[in-house]
Amino acid sequence: MTVTTQGPEGATRTYEVRTYGCQMNVHDSERLSGLLEDAGYVRAPDGETPDVVVFNTCAVRENADNRLYGNLGHLRPIKMAREGMQIAVGGCLAQKDQGEIVRRAPWVDVVFGTHNIGSLPVLLERARIAEEAQVEIKESLETFPSTLPTKRESAYAAWVAISVGCNNTCTFCIVPSLRGKEKDRRPGDVLGEIRTLVDQGVLEVTLLGQNVNTYGVEFGDRLAFGKLLRACGDVDGLERVRFTSPHPAAFTDDVIAAMAETPNVMHQLHMPLQSGSDRVLKAMRRSYRSDRYLGIIERVRAAMPDAAISTDIIVGFPGETEEDFQQTLDVVRQSRFANAFTFQYSIRPGTPAATMDGQVPKAVVQERYERLVALQEEISWEENKKQTGRTLEVLIAEGEGRKDDATHRLSGRAADSRLVHLAAVDARPGDMVTVEVTYAAPHHLVADKVLDVRRTRAGDAWEARQGRPATGNAVSLGMPSIGRPAPAPESSDGCSVLSPLGN
Repeated sequence: MTVTTQGPEGATRTYEVRTYGCQMNVHDSERLSGLLEDAGYVRAPDGETPDVVVFNTCAVRENADNRLYGNLGHLRPIKMAREGMQIAVGGCLAQKDQGEIVRRAPWVDVVFGTHNIGSLPVLLERARIAEEAQVEIKESLETFPSTLPTKRESAYAAWVAISVGCNNTCTFCIVPSLRGKEKDRRPGDVLGEIRTLVDQGVLEVTLLGQNVNTYGVEFGDRLAFGKLLRACGDVDGLERVRFTSPHPAAFTDDVIAAMAETPNVMHQLHMPLQSGSDRVLKAMRRSYRSDRYLGIIERVRAAMPDAAISTDIIVGFPGETEEDFQQTLDVVRQSRFANAFTFQYSIRPGTPAATMDGQVPKAVVQERYERLVALQEEISWEENKKQTGRTLEVLIAEGEGRKDDATHRLSGRAADSRLVHLAAVDARPGDMVTVEVTYAAPHHLVADKVLDVRRTRAGDAWEARQGRPATGNAVSLGMPSIGRPAPAPESSDGCSVLSPLGN
């Protein structure tokens, strides 16, 4: 089908993609943008009403439904007043609710699921011609999403999906039923994509998977993930490799060795704990216990003493007692996380935990949550203070420092992913700046002493996107845009915050 991308007066139709949820959704939205631009649409300028609005939704948090329908309600009068405007809803909530979306919001034109994002341009055209909503949900993956056109949000850092889906059955998580069983890409395809990205200027990649370290299970190689990390070390020009998020039950020593022995694999690990109580972990159907988790951390730190480790924790899971919660606090104290993303359990219809006995009262959950946050805040600050006086190489990024304009600073990420605000220098997003840390706060470092600025191909690629030659002009990083893959996008109860991907 030929897709029409001209508006009523012949102008090229514009689009906007609104993303909720995890890194997998952020990466899917890059593909949705690529599909639309490949079909002839152009991104709507900031502040202008687009011809097509696409919601890429999350189904993990309790208020996901309310948030979507509230936004759809806000758009209804705008659509009624704008001839030819279309609204599409995709992602996990669309996979779950399917036709219910059109029933509750009949002004929606297209509903598509997690398995057929490549159908969006054709579905928009069908809806335009038929003048009725098009709902298309597939129960299995049509094509691996990485084969689709992609418009990358960052010139210097990129997501690379190595698998989709999840084979686990955690009782709090709805993601496996919406994303399906794990499907793995072949290593050659993954490495080919990485080399292409590096040729385009990218110097940091984050490998994505619902359970990234079970990569290879589909093609029968349980050591495939460690091998892939080592292979990334052979890609010329690739300076930083990260991954998110591994499942503790499948975390093996060969991966630790690959992290320690591959120079461009960062000494950073985000590994969800969820609870420090073995009884709660069993109820969650998490196939590890606290001793195993702590053992992994011990071995990681033995191999990489400078490793920064972060986690996710759910407070108030059904049946959690004060004793269970104290066990979580004990594991947090022993683990010395650089940071932890903590969530109050919320009921997710369709999950086994939603109907469990022993739902914890909201007031109790809130009080425990505040105690956990206070403890982790103290630990994070103590761990960050250890960075004072150290020399770090910082990848300058867009959108990391919300106050950079006011404070006249640049911001970026150290090798271990700590956020660093540094003195303003002649550097662009994608450039590397060597600094000495002069101050530590719980959630960031400050570096007033700049030792070196290294201009990079990634910085050149960023500058080329701005429509200017690579001249070396200084930049301010206060604009609200997406830079390197964000370390903490909107998160969830059910999955990892760095990627609420079902682990």
